[in-house]
Amino acid sequence: MRLRPAIAIVTPVIALFTLYPAIRFSPDTPSPADIAEAAAAKPEVAAIADAAPAVSLTLAPEAPPEPAATAPETVAELLPAQPEAAPEAEPEPQTRVLTVDRGDTLMRLLSSAGVDAADAHAAIASLSEHFRPAALRPGDEIAIRLSADETPLLLELEVEPEPGRTVRVHRQPDGNWLADQTIAPRTRFLVRAEGLVDGGLFPAMTRAGVPAGMALSLIRILGHQVDFQRDLQPGDGFAILFDRFRDSDGDVLGHGQVISASLTLSGRTLEVWRHKSRSGTTDWYDHEGRSLRRSFLRTPLDGARISSGFGRRSHPVLGFNRMHQGIDFAAPTGTPIYAAADGTIVSAKRDGGYGLMVRIRHAGGVETRYAHMSRFSRGIAANRRVRQGDVIGAVGSTGLSTGPHLHYEVVAAGRHVNPSSHVQQPARLAGAELNAFRARQRTLNRVVAGLGTRQEIAMASD
Repeated sequence: MRLRPAIAIVTPVIALFTLYPAIRFSPDTPSPADIAEAAAAKPEVAAIADAAPAVSLTLAPEAPPEPAATAPETVAELLPAQPEAAPEAEPEPQTRVLTVDRGDTLMRLLSSAGVDAADAHAAIASLSEHFRPAALRPGDEIAIRLSADETPLLLELEVEPEPGRTVRVHRQPDGNWLADQTIAPRTRFLVRAEGLVDGGLFPAMTRAGVPAGMALSLIRILGHQVDFQRDLQPGDGFAILFDRFRDSDGDVLGHGQVISASLTLSGRTLEVWRHKSRSGTTDWYDHEGRSLRRSFLRTPLDGARISSGFGRRSHPVLGFNRMHQGIDFAAPTGTPIYAAADGTIVSAKRDGGYGLMVRIRHAGGVETRYAHMSRFSRGIAANRRVRQGDVIGAVGSTGLSTGPHLHYEVVAAGRHVNPSSHVQQPARLAGAELNAFRARQRTLNRVVAGLGTRQEIAMASD
């Protein structure tokens, strides 16, 4: 009977060891036998144990130790985290604008801008597909784009040969060059300008709104028909029709050609018309369809006056009478001189009292001579072919001369003849060509019938 309490105490302990066999007791921990013996010696302990419910123990798995905090090793670790810096942007290519000065070439401009010679040659060769670099004039601008490298590479070149037309060349990834051109949409307008001559035909035209280059071209055309020294008088009038081009915003892009012009000369009227034939050639004709083109120009320079005619006279330098075998045209030094007709240059050199002189041989055994020049044009030399209107040199005062002028001679079959009378009868339009010419005259006259000076009207392109 006395074993019962012992069994009551020992049973849960044995169950505990059964559940947790891994528990070990240290030397100070009582063994199960000691616990049983103590229970037998003290019945009150057994009674408490007997009265207590059986205890079931559950041990939680041991949590892993928390890592020890470590002190920051650097000052940077004490500061808040900073966002990563954005990568630096690639440097942008640089753009420059080069302005053409007198005597400049495109190659020289690019070299002065630090462009490699090989790159410059390649870009210029590509540009030439759409534009001749030799056509650049003082004041023209060329835009270039260079890489931002320490040694810049030419990436792009752009030029605007005329308003509304842009030619561009740019480097390809493989190093080759590609050229393209852009032409802005434009509308053609027909413009009428008129005025009275007062102090010269050229200034009168420009005051009426005719572009300067167009006025000079028209004077050269009229030079086939008009002796400006004798025929043109103050109070004479003119009326001119010409092309003007505007973009979609109405801004002027440029001017085209003179379409027609009329001059009132001391009561008589002279009309000239620009006409393009069915074969594609363009020439000038009078009101009746007769060509203005002569075999020889009457005046081989613009805006000049006759200072001495053909015939006997007292020589201004030698002081005695002698035959003046040509015509003298007074003009400022540097005035361009034109070839009077198609031909081949015989010589271009200094020739005694003639000073610098060019001699040109023409068909039919005719030769023209141009003396007292200040200089020859580039490329003018013996055996070179020239066309009527080509600039062969400039007015000067070399040789036996008292002032700047052109001495002009015509020699036919070995004999000097009067240049002002050495002209041939012009050709005339006929048949279907003449009908087309007259139909266009009627159309233009009807269009501009109510058009005042400096007014313009939109026209379809030819």
